[in-house]
Amino acid sequence: MRAVLLDRLNRPLRDLRVSVTDRCNLRCTYCMPADVFGPDYAFLPREDLLSFEEIERLTRAFVALGVRKLRLTGGEPLLRRDLPELVGRLAALEGVEDVALTTNGLLLPRLAADLKAAGLRRVTVSLDSLDPEVFGRMNGLNVAPERVLDGIEAALRAGLRVKVNTVVQRGVNDAGLPELWRALRDRATVRFIEFMDVGNHNGWNLDSVVPSREVLARLADAEPGLGFSPVNPAYRGEVAARYHDGEGHEVGLISSVTAPFCGDCSRARLSAVGVLYTCLFAGPGTDLRAPLRAGASDDEVRGRIAAVWQARQDRYSEERGEATSGRAVSKVEMSHIGG
Repeated sequence: MRAVLLDRLNRPLRDLRVSVTDRCNLRCTYCMPADVFGPDYAFLPREDLLSFEEIERLTRAFVALGVRKLRLTGGEPLLRRDLPELVGRLAALEGVEDVALTTNGLLLPRLAADLKAAGLRRVTVSLDSLDPEVFGRMNGLNVAPERVLDGIEAALRAGLRVKVNTVVQRGVNDAGLPELWRALRDRATVRFIEFMDVGNHNGWNLDSVVPSREVLARLADAEPGLGFSPVNPAYRGEVAARYHDGEGHEVGLISSVTAPFCGDCSRARLSAVGVLYTCLFAGPGTDLRAPLRAGASDDEVRGRIAAVWQARQDRYSEERGEATSGRAVSKVEMSHIGG
């Protein structure tokens, strides 16, 4: 039996999130605000992006070190040309147990069936409000929620399991949470995410955070008599605390701010240009593309990854109070490594 690769806090490497592009077709205020990522913003040239062959090779190295679950992210991953081909390559790797994808859903009507046929199992779709005005303001381009709902329906028709992620901001979209929950709970698992200080441009402040316990209370108040019961975690490192209501609907709460889960984090992140990050809130990363393109052997690539993971001691969410008071912290942008 192969030894488990552990970091300095005894956390195993089990999950890999792979960004395939830094581009997106929305400008969500908490990720790629339009005043920063405007029409003149210089996105990465194609030659800087990892090729499918390079992504496959690096992923194989991660799998050899213990990774079992893969998630494709962006930017918006569905903007990457021929993405079903990459899904097929990764799903075929020995040792990979699950391939999922995070998306804003706009291109799912065109791609969901091909992604499912290639081996994709699950999609997580971002939808922050059913109110057209609120959602249009949050996505930065006045895109209507119906377009995302069409993507969700396309994913369900294709046989993909669907989760819906909603980033909750006080005074922005929090009033509409019960409506969104009622509309989607029979078709998808809805997860409410505390607004996090990812990247450097989203205007985060603690007053904008709606604690998950308050979200759950609001849902309960909107459905008198149903109540919510906690569900045991399905595996170590599960980020969402799950609850069932009295009719069996599941809701997830991701509480990085008020109830950090760093102690069980088993996720590594690979940017679209091949930089390895060991935390969503990381600053510098480790370049894997340069040695790969310089002719490094598979053993050398695995050794580089293993050395980074074994030195890892990130726990930013647990240290957030200290890190965000009195000193600036430069962090990688969410658009470079996904959520």
